[in-house]
Amino acid sequence: MGVFCGGFLRDTWDRATDRCFRFFPCLSDPARRSTLCLKVALVTLHLIFLGVLFALDRDLIVRTREDPWYTAIYLLLFVATLAQYFITSGTSPGYVLDAQKAVDERDALVRRTSVDTKQPASSKNGSVVITVDQNQSGRNYQRSNVTAWTKLVMDMYPPGSSIRNWTCTYCNVVQPPRAKHCHDCDKCVLQFDHHCVWLGTCIGQRNHCRFWWYILEETALCLWTSILYIVYLKYNISKTWWVDIIVILLLGTLSICLIFLLLLLLFHSYLIVTNQTTYELVRRRRVPYLRGVPQRVYPFSKGLCRNLYVFCCARNSILQMEPMPSPQELADMSRPYTCLDILSCRCF
Repeated sequence: MGVFCGGFLRDTWDRATDRCFRFFPCLSDPARRSTLCLKVALVTLHLIFLGVLFALDRDLIVRTREDPWYTAIYLLLFVATLAQYFITSGTSPGYVLDAQKAVDERDALVRRTSVDTKQPASSKNGSVVITVDQNQSGRNYQRSNVTAWTKLVMDMYPPGSSIRNWTCTYCNVVQPPRAKHCHDCDKCVLQFDHHCVWLGTCIGQRNHCRFWWYILEETALCLWTSILYIVYLKYNISKTWWVDIIVILLLGTLSICLIFLLLLLLFHSYLIVTNQTTYELVRRRRVPYLRGVPQRVYPFSKGLCRNLYVFCCARNSILQMEPMPSPQELADMSRPYTCLDILSCRCF
């Protein structure tokens, strides 16, 4: 009888699961299902902290009636933080395959145009000049069928570099500098920083700025919520002991999250002003394109102001790729700063 009931329940569960997967195909993928569960958990935690605060703190409700702008700004920050979370998680980090497709399509279009006009054509995108005329190439390639993407990427590396050294064995695509294959997404990401489990996506060139703003908003929200919990405990610490225990546990959780968020915000702010990524900083000695670069030299840094501008304002295009600096440029970067360099804004 027990075996029969167990088989019946298992068949019922399988049919219900198949029906659920039929209506929601995203749940059939274990990775996407776990990501969705994490997002639901994060939103639920936010609602719990907010709900407990408004359910217990009567003084906050009175203050809301007297000064509605205070609570309105807090709720606006709460909604903006969750909105920024979903915007960041839904933004592509910038995949190498998408960039390759865009370059190859542009090359095919320019070839058709140049055949009609009989003129060489080139296109400039960000800090990369995309030259599509074969006669303009400064390198000799052993294969005549090398694509425009391969020529573009190999021109970013020092002379003598082999295509095989920079070809991803998983995607079979030539990686530009600062790109890396993510095993969680199973794609190569431009300017790979890290794979964020809570967001369910990689942090790369196109969403790193949004990720930083999300950390900033989450830090401000966590700090403000902690202050509200402390104010509640200050005036209501001796009324109901079990309520105080719940509030203290939630406040302790908020404090741990706040410390983590502050450290994460400072860490990524340091990466921004030096134009580095988490992968390059943590795995510097193992990153192939950073071998031979002095330890305290940031090869892609263009100065504080330029780094901030590129990070905040010049990342709309997927083709914002940075070539490796020449040996002379690396030698200049390794030279200590002088007063003349500061006056000439070399470090800014």
